[in-house]
Amino acid sequence: MKPLTSFSVGDFTLHTNIDTLGRAAIPSPLPESSHIGASETPLFLDGEYLEELSGRPPLAVSFEAAGPRPVLYFDASKTKCAVVTCGGLCPGINDVIRSIVMEAFHKYGIRAVFGIRYGLEGFIPKFAHEVEELTPEKVTDIHQFGGTILGSSRGPQDPEEIVDALERMNVNALFLIGGDGTMRASSGIYREIAKRGLRVSVIGIPKTIDNDISFINQSFGFETAVFKAAEAIQCAHTEALGYKNCVGIVKLMGRESGFIAAHAALALKEVNFILIPEIPFALHGPGGLLQELTKRLSSRKHAVIVVAEGAGQHLTETRSEKDPSGNPVLGDIAEVLRREISAHLRAQDMPFTIKYIDPSYTIRAVPANANDRVYCGFLGQNAVHAAMAGRTNMVVAKLMDRYVHLPLEAVTRTRRKLNVHSGYWQAVLDSIGQPELALYSASGADGAAS
Repeated sequence: MKPLTSFSVGDFTLHTNIDTLGRAAIPSPLPESSHIGASETPLFLDGEYLEELSGRPPLAVSFEAAGPRPVLYFDASKTKCAVVTCGGLCPGINDVIRSIVMEAFHKYGIRAVFGIRYGLEGFIPKFAHEVEELTPEKVTDIHQFGGTILGSSRGPQDPEEIVDALERMNVNALFLIGGDGTMRASSGIYREIAKRGLRVSVIGIPKTIDNDISFINQSFGFETAVFKAAEAIQCAHTEALGYKNCVGIVKLMGRESGFIAAHAALALKEVNFILIPEIPFALHGPGGLLQELTKRLSSRKHAVIVVAEGAGQHLTETRSEKDPSGNPVLGDIAEVLRREISAHLRAQDMPFTIKYIDPSYTIRAVPANANDRVYCGFLGQNAVHAAMAGRTNMVVAKLMDRYVHLPLEAVTRTRRKLNVHSGYWQAVLDSIGQPELALYSASGADGAAS
């Protein structure tokens, strides 16, 4: 079977070819033994990987392999790079920054790497954020700390002003570390660069603690987040065991996707109910959460509920506001659960206690664990290799343990969601023994706000 370089995903056709700035003709300073061999990596994709492929035979798809090339587009002695971090915090951002700087300086001999302060705002003159010069000395220990040494911000900025700034600084390669909004901004920057006929490489390093970047099955920082989330769940379980009819509620990250909640529940068997954005569960009535929770308390005297922040939005008050990134402002599902569980158990004349834990900001701010550090190191290194070879309009990604180049359009088309028809989700439910909850019906008698 010959691997494909384009295939349809729903009504979208994805092309895996990567744009280049021009012919690479400069010999690489890296030893020949480090150059990648085959430039294409064939991978098999199926419905477990992309839900849109469900019911179709596996596809053999060809991706451009990441890694150092024997010839470069840019002359390292004349190359200037810029790094910017955008959006919410995530374990591992500093590791990626460090990897980019170290690879640029020590492997290619690049002496100018600019750190753009406070996200895309750092390019815009009216914000007056100073540019920070990044050197190995400045980044040598930053992997030991969470967050980002460059700061961050949310919200779009004018691509024309951004490219104006890149021209003023004579930047040849721009590395953007961020989520799907940042990757869409990267596409706008690339288009403006192409319109002006400039030779600037635009390389994205996808970042999302929610693990919801389209096409990428595990983003950096996710493993660390799951580990810390499991600690919070263990604490909730300990609290729940300490009181009769105690309900431990843990709210985790996941605006539109329940990956952290699902993976943490799979890792820690103490979870009894898991609520994710992909499933509009019923709260009241036969098979609803409250009825099943009452059964659990009657038989076991304690329960642990893990809820993703975007779950149950059909039960919260409708809000029309959006945050600076353009995401709808979420209703507080945890407050709904606490209120409704309390009212229900009082009506049942059942004594109870509720213990609520929200570790979200703690999880976002911690340093990456060992595996995520390794992952981030490879992402940063391969981003520099791609830029020096003249690749652009792309992201560095890890697919099935292989590092490859993906076009930006592959990760900006939609947000990735947990496939609730997959073997993975069934394994989660089997692991925790959750009963099948009834689904919410707008015309039913659920009785929650809408």
